[in-house]
Amino acid sequence: DVFARRIVGWRVSSSARTDFVLDALEQALYERQPAQQDGLIHHSDRGVQYVSIRYTDRLVEAGIEPSVGSVGDSYDNALAETINGLYKAEVIHRLGPWRNLQAVEMATLEWVDWFNNRRLFGPIGNIPPAEAEAAYYANLTGSVTAA
Repeated sequence: DVFARRIVGWRVSSSARTDFVLDALEQALYERQPAQQDGLIHHSDRGVQYVSIRYTDRLVEAGIEPSVGSVGDSYDNALAETINGLYKAEVIHRLGPWRNLQAVEMATLEWVDWFNNRRLFGPIGNIPPAEAEAAYYANLTGSVTAA
């Protein structure tokens, strides 16, 4: 989520197959329950899994506009590239070597929870993504939350 910097869908895989990115997309759709008219944009690179017919069809079906950057250009999905870089540095390279995929999945689950609920981000007011998102929705409904 570019607005709040929140990770809303993720999966761990040992291959670049379409199924695992479809699973992450379904997780995000379930989490968000977006309306067709929300005007969502999905930024990605040109990885085969993101430009597959199954994946792009699912984006269209969900009312999401795909945005695929040009070859060698990471500007369209800079936030995703940054988060992937942090994930690799803070989890994959720092905590490895890994015994199996399940160990990577558990470490990823813990990291995503920490990232969304405890990591502070300057661009959103030095608060965690989940807090920024909650403040946004509270402001929309006019409710006030204690700090």
